[in-house]
Amino acid sequence: MNVHEAVQKRRSYRHLEKTELTDRDLDFLIQAARLAPSCFNNQPWRYVFITDPDKLQEMHDVYSKGNEWIYDASLVIAVFSRKEDDCVVGSRDYYQFDTGLSVGQLLLQATELGLTAHPVAGFSPKKTREILNIPDEYDIITLIIVGKKAEGSPDEPAQPRKPVNEIIFNNRYNSV
Repeated sequence: MNVHEAVQKRRSYRHLEKTELTDRDLDFLIQAARLAPSCFNNQPWRYVFITDPDKLQEMHDVYSKGNEWIYDASLVIAVFSRKEDDCVVGSRDYYQFDTGLSVGQLLLQATELGLTAHPVAGFSPKKTREILNIPDEYDIITLIIVGKKAEGSPDEPAQPRKPVNEIIFNNRYNSV
C-alpha cells in the first residue's frame, strides 16, 4: 500500500474486534509518530500506549456515554503536548499543529497495517490524566482508539467532504 492508498482507505470505524498487536505493529506506529516533522524538530508530542488489559478496562471510566464501542479496542493511545515544548512565533503556538502532524502519520501507518485508528474527543481529560499519571502542564489532545474492523460489520462509507472549491484557493482567498 502506498501513501495515496492509505489516505483513500483510512476510516474511523466504530465496530471493532480485539486483535493481537505484535511488537512490530507497535514499533511501526511509534516510528510513524516519532518521525513526523515539527517546528525546529522540537517534537512536542507525547504518547501513552495502553495495551494492558487491566489498564484498558480502567480506561472505560473516561469515555463519554455513547462511546461504549471503545471497550473493544486492542490499544488506546493518549496524545498530549504542551506549549513550552514547541515554537511560539508571535501569536502562533505550534505544539498542537505539530502533534497533529504526528498523529496523522500514525493514523496512516495503522491503516497500512490493516488497523483502524480512530481519534476521539468523547472522553474526560481529567480522568485520563489521573489514570495515566499525565502531569497537569500537558494538554491532553485526543485518545486514539486502535483495533481491527469487526468481521461482518458494515463498511462505513467515507463521510462527505467539502468540495475542493470551498477549501482550496488559487493565489488568494475568495469567499464562497
